Amino acid sequence: MDRFLSSATNRIDSKGRVSVPAHFRSVVQKRGYSELYALRCLDVPAMDVGGLDLLDRYEERIAQEDPFLQTADDMSFFIHGDGAFLKLDQDGRITVSDFIREHTGITSEVAFVGRGQFFQIWEPSRLAAHGAAVRARLLQLRQGTKPGERPE
Repeated sequence: MDRFLSSATNRIDSKGRVSVPAHFRSVVQKRGYSELYALRCLDVPAMDVGGLDLLDRYEERIAQEDPFLQTADDMSFFIHGDGAFLKLDQDGRITVSDFIREHTGITSEVAFVGRGQFFQIWEPSRLAAHGAAVRARLLQLRQGTKPGERPE
């Protein structure tokens, strides 16, 4: 499998490292990533994590913008200046830095969530709340109702 799928929660060790789930590490290896890039999500307290192809995807979008407009500048700041490289050690662990902790609220455990071409890291209780909200929105779509409406 060459996609990040499923989810797992792992404890942070006394040195501030957490093991990336084995099935995620196998995708990292298959894709030939030598390092990972972590980017703060704009709308949720999570980090998007992937290889340089994650950066490539965002840079392609930036290239479509007029370089003289604020949008292109803001996007570049967000993508290039508001992320961090993560190194996997020989045991498949990453360091949970203050940069990650401040945005996510992670303290002692990290929840990993596959998102296909990348994965996210979350504080577990925040992920649970987000997952419940996502399922509720999807259920409303399925039932053809708007938020707050009851199905007929």
